Amino acid sequence: MTSRVTMEALIVAHGQPSNPQPPEDHLALLAKSVQKQLPGWKIRSATVAAAGRLEAELVQMSANALVYPMFMSDGWFVSRVLPSRIKEAPIKMLPPLGFDPDLPTLASQIIQNIIDQKGWQTNDTRLLLAAHGSERGDRAAKAAYRFADMLHTQLKVLELKVGFIEEAPFLKDKGIDLGKRSICLPFFALEGDHFRNDIPQALKMAHFRGLQLPPLGEDKGIVELIAKAIERAS
Repeated sequence: MTSRVTMEALIVAHGQPSNPQPPEDHLALLAKSVQKQLPGWKIRSATVAAAGRLEAELVQMSANALVYPMFMSDGWFVSRVLPSRIKEAPIKMLPPLGFDPDLPTLASQIIQNIIDQKGWQTNDTRLLLAAHGSERGDRAAKAAYRFADMLHTQLKVLELKVGFIEEAPFLKDKGIDLGKRSICLPFFALEGDHFRNDIPQALKMAHFRGLQLPPLGEDKGIVELIAKAIERAS
């Protein structure tokens, strides 16, 4: 990527209200990795859950800086919380990670690599997309279904189901009877309690016998996706 005068972007994630510092540290490492892809840029990071952290970063940012939402949908936090916290700051907010046009291709490559390593056939593999969902509105679900449709078009797996943590259809119900040749892909930006606790519990209740992958947002290819999105928006 070409060098340029210093520009700024802020990667914002949800974080963990009960223990905010570990997600802050994790996001800071991600920001450093993205910055290595963007010579001439200053890439900052902040979680919504860490009190005052977002505002502390915003006041240091120059005009025309960018905010990159490390979220999978344009739901409550992206459409309501972030705009209210950003207020009148002269910055531009980008579409969230879950809407990145290159994300379905990255996910399909991840899944296909696993299928090849296992010696399975794509048309004999079932895929379970574990998503967050929300009781506050339908944006989170719509984003998950939109992504699932694009992913299914690319992969041509035998069956692709979507199950949610916070709304029906629940993951514990959609994970039933998928067989051993199945893969659960968490449609989440980062690790957190949902990934560590809720998803494994739901899969256990479903007697899911397939593979559970890390959150999609934790894949090493995400760094390049974020860097490209930031540079496109500049």
